[in-house]
Amino acid sequence: MRRRPAAKDAGPAAAYPAAVLHQAAARLLAFPDEALHTDLELLRAALPEAGGPGALLAPLAAHLAGGEPTALAADYVRVFDLTGRHCLHLTWWTDGDTRRRGTALLRFQQTYRARGFALRDGELPDFLPAVLEFCAATRDDTLLREHRPALELLRLALEESGTPYAAALRAVCAALPGASPADRAQALAMARGGPPHEDVGLSPYGHLRLLPVLTAGPAAGPAAHGTEIRR
Repeated sequence: MRRRPAAKDAGPAAAYPAAVLHQAAARLLAFPDEALHTDLELLRAALPEAGGPGALLAPLAAHLAGGEPTALAADYVRVFDLTGRHCLHLTWWTDGDTRRRGTALLRFQQTYRARGFALRDGELPDFLPAVLEFCAATRDDTLLREHRPALELLRLALEESGTPYAAALRAVCAALPGASPADRAQALAMARGGPPHEDVGLSPYGHLRLLPVLTAGPAAGPAAHGTEIRR
């Protein structure tokens, strides 16, 4: 995602303590390439500015800082590409392979455009690192609050797998108002509390193979996982 040069600022950004948290979580959920390794020292130094939720990111940042690059890259692919239970596209969790998902993606795009951001070709607007960077840049967490059920389902799935990446979702969810659901049943009940869903083809974890950004094709591979917002 990029910032449109012609976009007009609405004025000074309101105080938004979660901006550091969201920016840090976006970077830590990106593919662990050389650019991320370069940023890690600065990122870890900034985490105290994010308050309590920021401290939850420290174990993941330490894990990435201490890991061997090839092993970290392979682990990222294993966690996010080789299973349908850890999808980083938010609408996949609540809309699955349904026509309703197209409408949800369009709402993301309209929200970005209204604030002067545009997607690069081939990007899906609900990719969590991009959403987090947008929230950090605009000092507005509305998209995260609107998709809280998806975030909680992803958090629970990552926690069940034992991956260090679960820390990123714990931190993001901890910064949102209200308590997180304790288990998947409560998270699914939270999801059902939203607009009615089209049920055909929908399951709690969807089907990862239906997401071209994460499967074989032009958008596949490490480049598809980089941080998506650029100014």
